[in-house]
Amino acid sequence: MKKVLSYPLSVISYIFFFINLAVFHIIQWISLKLGGYYAHKKSVDIFNLFLMRCLDVTGARFSFENSHDIPVEKPCIFVANHQGMYDIPLIIWYLRDHHPKFVSKKELGKGIPGISFNLRHGGSVLIDRKNPRESLTKMGKFADYLKETNRSAVIFPEGTRSRTGHPKKFAVRGMQILFKKMPDAMVVPLTINNSWKLFQHGLFPLGLGVHFKLKVHKPIPVSSDDPDSLIALVERTIISDIK
Repeated sequence: MKKVLSYPLSVISYIFFFINLAVFHIIQWISLKLGGYYAHKKSVDIFNLFLMRCLDVTGARFSFENSHDIPVEKPCIFVANHQGMYDIPLIIWYLRDHHPKFVSKKELGKGIPGISFNLRHGGSVLIDRKNPRESLTKMGKFADYLKETNRSAVIFPEGTRSRTGHPKKFAVRGMQILFKKMPDAMVVPLTINNSWKLFQHGLFPLGLGVHFKLKVHKPIPVSSDDPDSLIALVERTIISDIK
């Protein structure tokens, strides 16, 4: 019965999803042109809240667990496991006070209304995985931008989404660059659970009753250890809470 219900409910959810993409693409454009960065950022925050609400019809729930004081007076480097595309709205909405900017593959920078616009104009960095040298240069400039603006990075070191929830091996190069260029930043491990269940049957139908969970672990000063030891600690911390 649940699988049967998932088909019409998924259609309704996708209708809301695509309407939001189109409407907020226009809203973002107007906000950026008339109000600059902060107006655009506010529109992106609301956009991502609405994307989460598109899943209400599927019975989705969202939980945010944070018992730590994350500093806002300095940049943070949020490092998370990656289970699905809804990891991103979770982070943007719940960590919006920290102005999260993403390390994303360049292919996402075009063709997706609302989402591509934000990646191109909101401060995130788009990298070409087939061009490591260019990617390293862009990551260095991205770190400089974050320091100058006191904004925060979000990096998914698994590279691609885990389709089953089981973590993939972390790639370390991006974190090494950010740690080297941002010694005064705080690294904040994040664990995401259950996001993969939304697409356990593929893009259609959507999984019903998914309980998305985002947990914030204790922030760690980048300067507290050498990069390799710090990366190992962050990876262990994130993986230890994946259920």
